[in-house]
Amino acid sequence: MDRFDRFFEISARGSTLGREIRGGFATFFTMAYIVVLNPLILFGATDGDGAKLAIPAVAAATALVAGVMTILMGVVARFPLALAAGLGVNALVAYEIAPEMTWADAMGLVVIEGVIIAILVLTGLRTAVFRSVPTQLKTAIGVGIGLFLALIGFVDAGFVKGNAGTPPVGLGIGGVIVTWPALVFVIGLLATLLLVVRRVKGAILIGILGTTVLAVIVEAIADVGPAGGPQGNPHGWSLNVPEWPSTWDATPDLSLLGEFNVLGAWDRAGVLVALMFVFTLLLTDFFDTMGTMVAVGQEGNLLDDNGQPPRTREILLVDSVAAAAGGAASVSSNTSYIESAAGVAEGARTGVANLVTGALFLVAVFLAPLVELVPFEAASAALVIVGFLMLTAVRTIDWTDYEIAIPAFLTIVLMPFTYSISNGIGAGVITYVLIKLVKGKAREVHPLLYAVAGLFVLYFLRGPVETLLF
Repeated sequence: MDRFDRFFEISARGSTLGREIRGGFATFFTMAYIVVLNPLILFGATDGDGAKLAIPAVAAATALVAGVMTILMGVVARFPLALAAGLGVNALVAYEIAPEMTWADAMGLVVIEGVIIAILVLTGLRTAVFRSVPTQLKTAIGVGIGLFLALIGFVDAGFVKGNAGTPPVGLGIGGVIVTWPALVFVIGLLATLLLVVRRVKGAILIGILGTTVLAVIVEAIADVGPAGGPQGNPHGWSLNVPEWPSTWDATPDLSLLGEFNVLGAWDRAGVLVALMFVFTLLLTDFFDTMGTMVAVGQEGNLLDDNGQPPRTREILLVDSVAAAAGGAASVSSNTSYIESAAGVAEGARTGVANLVTGALFLVAVFLAPLVELVPFEAASAALVIVGFLMLTAVRTIDWTDYEIAIPAFLTIVLMPFTYSISNGIGAGVITYVLIKLVKGKAREVHPLLYAVAGLFVLYFLRGPVETLLF
């Protein structure tokens, strides 16, 4: 145990084995939805040949890759950061890339993107780019992600919904809470907040499990059912219906492992199209991970004076390997998950939490019905609370200095408003560089940051660029 403690630095980081285990469970329950959601997103699209991916195969591979990569992050980087198929990236693969080629070709591009990022890490470029970002802008990234997490939680729970008219978003349906799932979310959120205020150990994990139990009882009595469906059901559960499963085990279908082609896209879609897709994937993964690890490290007080987490290079390397592994398993790029902050808020500070989270994902390969028991509404309450905890770092930004305050502001607000971590980082970097140039302080900007700003300009203009080229 002493050797185990020293290797993972449990005592050195002020943690305990109990906290790490609780944190691992909390992280898993807040991100387990991906085992269900990723297959639905990928299944919703067809490739250029009209083929679809099978939901059971995608679900099993999603859980398997998430489990293996999360454990690898825990052992190699020893940082409490879990990984799984990235939301946003999977939609890009499904609805923009796959229709131009076959699924195997599209996943091949994901593998290429992961390999390129790994090379950037091994050459030190990715770490150098991370270091070039000003400390207060890194803080703003963490704050913006906190606000983003809170919005995700409110939207996934049905507490906040989009409107076709004005205003664009509103409370519940027609401005009122009229659904059982939203009520379950509110009760779970308030109960968990009270536990957090009273400093109860395991408050977030208790909140998730307690809200799930309440959801199961509500479903058994009210027979709410899923949202959408053939008949349409705006009052239903967002994703998982919290019903007691008739069976606890499921035989995993791992037929998608290795079903990728790194050369097919270049012939099928053309070199320019393939290059633009790889560039978009690369930039999204590159900066999403940077923001996520800063936010998680900030929440756990694991950053140094320069805003860097321990073993930055190892974190980025495992993340790049995970991107390639996701493509190789046909589940889209795997990336670091901001939901890991739920585990950190529960006390996790080391890679031991990852061993727990990863093991639970591996169990989920065989026990998918257990994962499906936890509804969005239960996990969403935890995301809102974690969002609050991450938002508290906003006090460390100097809001009287407009040269950093304006880029920080844009970074923070654009993440939730555009539903993208990368968009927020891009806006902040471009604005920071532009302000320094206008103020005659060009030398204060790291040379790499000019290159990053230029790449983000191209990223934001990729729509017109693609129109001109293709």
